[in-house]
Amino acid sequence: MVLSAALILTGCSTWTKTQKGAVTGTAAGGTMGAIIGRASGNTALGAIIGAAVGGTAGAVIGNKMDKQAAEIEKTVPDAKVERVGEGIVVEFNSNVLFGFDQSGLSDEAKTNLDKLVLVLNSYADTDIELQGHTDNKGSISYNQELSENRASAVTGYLSGRGISRSRMVSKGFGESYPKYDNDSESSRTKNRRVEFLITANEKMRAEAEKEASN
Repeated sequence: MVLSAALILTGCSTWTKTQKGAVTGTAAGGTMGAIIGRASGNTALGAIIGAAVGGTAGAVIGNKMDKQAAEIEKTVPDAKVERVGEGIVVEFNSNVLFGFDQSGLSDEAKTNLDKLVLVLNSYADTDIELQGHTDNKGSISYNQELSENRASAVTGYLSGRGISRSRMVSKGFGESYPKYDNDSESSRTKNRRVEFLITANEKMRAEAEKEASN
């Protein structure tokens, strides 16, 4: 399992989107996703791999995610959109969503989230995990609480705009998983982020399995 995780980490950057969708779930599952998430320091990658179906059904899901990702990129230009395996990672720098050291959403944040809601509502057969992250300034406990509050604030706002609570999970990781080094202010700014992990729900998986078997 550890060897498979290493192969995925070193090889996935050269795969096509469809290959990632088809292969990842077959080799992985929840345990593999957790291992890869820890090994790479990328909680989004681990969670998406853990939710993968794999095989031909995974490729079907991957194609659907391609379309959704393209629509998000077009509709929400302030977001960073990345296709990963059978899912999508949408990243907002915290500066776009919150004031410094705050967990209340700014007016600009609401405008951006309203745009995202339009796409999320068009693709109702997906689950959404919201992850809050911080830089390493301040205490570990304070950063953990801030990350949780920010993820919860976004979840609450999306719920108020019609996204079902049953589709969403909110998590805070504090300063534990930086994507960038914390050696400069510009890098610390990038680490202050909220990520949306979009994956297929049970209905989409079942439909993909049915389509793949035909």
